[in-house]
Amino acid sequence: MSEPKSETAKQPVERKTLDERGRMTDLERLRHSAAHVLATALLRLWPDAQLATGPAVDSGFYYDLDLEHRITPEDFPAIEAEMRKIIKENQPFERISVTRDQALRDAQTGRLGALSERAVPSKFKIGNLEDIPEGEPITYYKNGDFLDLCAGPHVMRTGNVGAFKLTSVASAYYKGNERNPQLQRIYGTAFKNKTQLDEWLKMQEEAKRRDHRKLGAELGIFTLDPEYVGPGLPLWLPNGGAMIEELEKLAKETEFQAGYKRVRTPHLAREIMYKTSGHLPYYAESMFPPMELIEESALKKGGGNEIKAQMERMLREAMANIEKQLPEVSGELAKEGITNEAIVQEIIRLAGQSRKSDRYYLKAMNCPHHHRIFAAEQRSYRDLPFRLGEYGTCYRYEQSGELFGLMRVRSMQMNDAHIYCQPEKFAEEFQAVNEMYLKYFKIFGIEKYVMRYSTHDPARLGQKFVDEPELWKQTEEMVRRVLRESGINYIEVPNEAAFYGPKIDVQVWSAIGREFTIATNQVDFAVPKKFGLVYRDRDNADKTPLCIHRAPLGTHERFIGFLIEHYAGNFPLWLAPEQVRVLPITQDQVAYAEAIVKVLRDQFVRATLEFSNDKLQGRILRAEEARVHTMLVVGQKEQASDSVALRIHGQGNQGVKPRAQVIAEFLAAIRERKP
Repeated sequence: MSEPKSETAKQPVERKTLDERGRMTDLERLRHSAAHVLATALLRLWPDAQLATGPAVDSGFYYDLDLEHRITPEDFPAIEAEMRKIIKENQPFERISVTRDQALRDAQTGRLGALSERAVPSKFKIGNLEDIPEGEPITYYKNGDFLDLCAGPHVMRTGNVGAFKLTSVASAYYKGNERNPQLQRIYGTAFKNKTQLDEWLKMQEEAKRRDHRKLGAELGIFTLDPEYVGPGLPLWLPNGGAMIEELEKLAKETEFQAGYKRVRTPHLAREIMYKTSGHLPYYAESMFPPMELIEESALKKGGGNEIKAQMERMLREAMANIEKQLPEVSGELAKEGITNEAIVQEIIRLAGQSRKSDRYYLKAMNCPHHHRIFAAEQRSYRDLPFRLGEYGTCYRYEQSGELFGLMRVRSMQMNDAHIYCQPEKFAEEFQAVNEMYLKYFKIFGIEKYVMRYSTHDPARLGQKFVDEPELWKQTEEMVRRVLRESGINYIEVPNEAAFYGPKIDVQVWSAIGREFTIATNQVDFAVPKKFGLVYRDRDNADKTPLCIHRAPLGTHERFIGFLIEHYAGNFPLWLAPEQVRVLPITQDQVAYAEAIVKVLRDQFVRATLEFSNDKLQGRILRAEEARVHTMLVVGQKEQASDSVALRIHGQGNQGVKPRAQVIAEFLAAIRERKP
């Protein structure tokens, strides 16, 4: 199961095809044009800047540049003032078609990505020119004195750019490759008008307040320890552990009712597993380096040292004989600085390498393990659909510049499952998975979502995609039909399928409108065949099943990161790390409070008691800051009437209610997972 990638400063936006450029929205055109306005302003302020690329992205636009001056947010007012001048000048965007030779000459003379010709070549524009496929038209866009290598499209004039704001500056490797020069990347955003910009800025401020990294630390959910544990390897604190338990409980209950069987698989496997699945060598860069284990059959019980010593004695004797019988050879080797001892040690080293070894990889995905479970026993059509579920831990060696809180990590616990079924059962199973997604959306209050349906590119069969043209057509149409008939909101995206079949990335929007990719749903018609997976059909023939890979709750890491921001840390009762805190007013009510806590904890409610000499208001404030869902305040009157004063985080005092009623309502709300 692949984990969707998020955009980072060190992960470049892939160059759009001409077809994709033709489908760019009006807002994308505006933002692309704003990037050129930014580039023009930068060159006016720093004429020696070397420009690289400046695309539109989901949140706005950016431009990469090489410049001795280190740009900081303190430079933004001056850059924005220059941008406003360029917008006011209302410069037309002029499209110019050129030959590849002409473009290369202009880049070599420094004319591209500049306001005028200069002695220094436009080195990054030369590199960009190399990325343009042979046969694709080469074009410039010119506004005012600024000339840039660009395929467009743009708005008509700089005056159409609208409202904009620069937002941040970061480091970025040219073309996202750490072996290339490190550039400065200036981010900005643009909208049609100031009202839309102000709304977006307001949302960004709210997003900062909800940042899962900030709240995750404040609420004791997770921590990162790069020094001792390693970057991208989160440690779940007790509050995070409680949330994980609740999510796994939800998944296990839901999957049990849907007929899934739970399995467990190891955290590593032999190299042959991933070669058979096809992940090696194509996925190797995203996997941790292999561990090589040398077989010890000849080296047991210290015998290895004896064998090595004996080998060294024999080799030295042989080299001494060669020196006596062929002195001219030894003399020539000595002139080259090659001694007999060096030759002996090199032969010993090579002999050690020739020992039989086995390579193991940390598990980057659960699917090959599940395939081997399917293969462990003979299956018939009566066993299908065969649904295997696991919260399996996987490891991906993400680049250090791509790591980001819980959203981009190197270890992840995935709500994974694989469904093996006959082709005629595919639609029913695929629809059931989609309905599971919709159920979860309702539980978590996710109102806006879209299924991003990715298909293959026929031109890249055998390269990026498995070379099975008929199976691609068949399975893609099957998925498309299910999505249409179910009425699920989806968009179709070409050339982004998994290598073994079409896939769906589930995009959701949080309560404040931020977009997240949280889960995937994939069809696999290729890998089961590679593992020789078969079932005995009604006609007594062996047939290969289709496999559906699905992870409705994604990974704990990404999903909890989303939930922190979605709820701003104010989780519903069933999910809250600390569900209830009982606050006795005086020492006289401590025993009564302890009895309440015991009843709740006996029902597995995460309840605690806090009593100190602090004033009650101070203890209530601490509970509010910790986002404890419910506070039960008990004083002399509550104790006497077997009741509690109920307070809900963020909602204040709910009045005095009978203790038994409150506890019953707690248990019902938790059981029903009320929002």
